Amino acid sequence: MSHTVTTWYLEQTARTDLAPAVEPPAEQGVRIVRSEVPSPEFSRFLYTAVGGDVRWTDRLGWPYARWSEHLAEPGTETWVAYERGTPAGFIELRSGPEGAVEVGYFGLLPAFRGRRIGGHLLGYGTARAWDLAERWPELPETRRVWVHTCSDDGVHARANYERRGFRVYDTTVTEEPEVEQPGPWPGAGPVPAGAN
Repeated sequence: MSHTVTTWYLEQTARTDLAPAVEPPAEQGVRIVRSEVPSPEFSRFLYTAVGGDVRWTDRLGWPYARWSEHLAEPGTETWVAYERGTPAGFIELRSGPEGAVEVGYFGLLPAFRGRRIGGHLLGYGTARAWDLAERWPELPETRRVWVHTCSDDGVHARANYERRGFRVYDTTVTEEPEVEQPGPWPGAGPVPAGAN
């Protein structure tokens, strides 16, 4: 069994394209911190906890060594949003050729969506993509920041990117096999309305 997936490729080609979001209220206790010590365990936790209900499956089979190798690549950074000390979401940046930086992954754990954290995290993380070479002097200055999102992602994903100043430059439509939505553990995910 399969389903149709539309994928949108979006980009910013100048630092001035970035439109930051309003920060969450101070009493919400949101802060964004770079995870500077590569930790496959933590990165896999973020990946499964954020992507479990939106069909992120491409890294589920990665062994520990592959996670370690990926996180050690120059210009790969993970920035984590915390709300009062609890991980709420993350944005992963990956340096590519000719000064292109990809937003490899971005999202929030289900319980933290709709709390004004996502736009702030995306804006902050995109700004870090633009100044990536300041932390990695061996890399070229950022000339372009790009991302792709698809119809399997959260319903507000594309609009959030566009509000931050990303523009669609390509669209593809493919048939993808149905996969079980694994979550960070079997049965995890948002509680359906009225199921309390």
